[in-house]
Amino acid sequence: MMGCAEFLELKPDQKMAVPNTLNHADLLLSDYSTMNTGYPSLGQVACDEYYLNTEDWNALPEEDEKAAYTWSDQIMMMHTQWQNAYKTVYVANQVLEILDNVARNMEPVRYGHVLGGAHFFRAFALHQLAGVYTLPYQSSTADQELGIPLRLSPALDYKSVRSTLQATYDQIIADYKDAIKQLPITEPRSGRPHKAAAYAGLARVYLDMQDYEKAYRYADSCLMFKSDLLNYQELDAESPLPIARFNKEVLFAATMVFTNALGPYYARITPELFTSYEDSDLRKKLFFEENESDAGTYAFKGSYDNTTGAPFVGLTSSEVYLIRAESAVRTGKSAMALADINKLLEHRIVHTDFAPVSETDPKRLLSIIINERRKELVFRGLRWGDLRRLNQEESFRKTLNRTIDGKIYTLEPNTPKYALLIPDLVITESGMPQNKR
Repeated sequence: MMGCAEFLELKPDQKMAVPNTLNHADLLLSDYSTMNTGYPSLGQVACDEYYLNTEDWNALPEEDEKAAYTWSDQIMMMHTQWQNAYKTVYVANQVLEILDNVARNMEPVRYGHVLGGAHFFRAFALHQLAGVYTLPYQSSTADQELGIPLRLSPALDYKSVRSTLQATYDQIIADYKDAIKQLPITEPRSGRPHKAAAYAGLARVYLDMQDYEKAYRYADSCLMFKSDLLNYQELDAESPLPIARFNKEVLFAATMVFTNALGPYYARITPELFTSYEDSDLRKKLFFEENESDAGTYAFKGSYDNTTGAPFVGLTSSEVYLIRAESAVRTGKSAMALADINKLLEHRIVHTDFAPVSETDPKRLLSIIINERRKELVFRGLRWGDLRRLNQEESFRKTLNRTIDGKIYTLEPNTPKYALLIPDLVITESGMPQNKR
């Protein structure tokens, strides 16, 4: 047999070229479908913002969604929830490897922005994974609990092993800090991060870790760069999707993987949550609409991605105001906490009915802020993390209940089930230990 080396070296399609330039690296980070979508949704499926009736639960096509909804110990078979986020990590690692072989002095500003972007995306993806597949962070036990595999190279020929939970969070923090150093103050491309987004991501991480001093510090830094809030009075509550995509509150846009259980035809908002909004609260009509086929029940329509598909899990200035407010009251800065919560509510309540919060007792003020956090960030992928974190405080612990076909399912506070099971394929292929049950 004979062959021609020159012919074999030709690419059948120029899109198959091996990325090896700064421009290639920049383009890889701009692949929105890979870098900004498909993040894990099973934590949102397992939380208490909505409920399913028996008929709709039975109709779900994915067994993993059914299992997550009832907090079952059933083996998880669907690996896309895990795989998608690690694909983001893989691309970020690929970009970092390309940059290692590119001269920085040719385009130093652009080089820095791409470098910062790669660190940001890796941090964001790892944090999304940790929030679903590890136990809640506790500083006293984090160096003994299992974290997630820290894939820090695009190479495929090494085995995935679980790090400690402390090492997982250390890596996420390190990546966000590297991103802060390099990212631009403004970024015109939708889906690409900037400096304020990295500060916001780090504030979110420290809130999860209950390090409220640092959560306050980084939330404050974020809002120094970008503090815009939408005036909900100006939005059309009659619109089926009233909140614009990439609006001025969005610091970083990202969505979960599409999940049937969370769709408007299945998910009904829990009455407890819906009735917590006063009639003067503009969010009540902007976030929810009554189901035509099931009077007295409500579906969510307030997506910051302007879609009824995959829920938004990105970063926004409104979330950062709530992080700073909660962290402020927890660290003795009640005046700042009041200023932040009132600034947010002023943009959410009918102007003629707005009455500023004036509570000065730190415990009662904290309760108000946490309640507003729940009402503001509904269907944003954050409630599961809040349950995990707040269950560690006796005054905020909550037992969750579901009823399917007359059977009651219960999730107790601080149960190991707050770390969802890793997909079975990942466990069998890698040999890594499964989460405890």
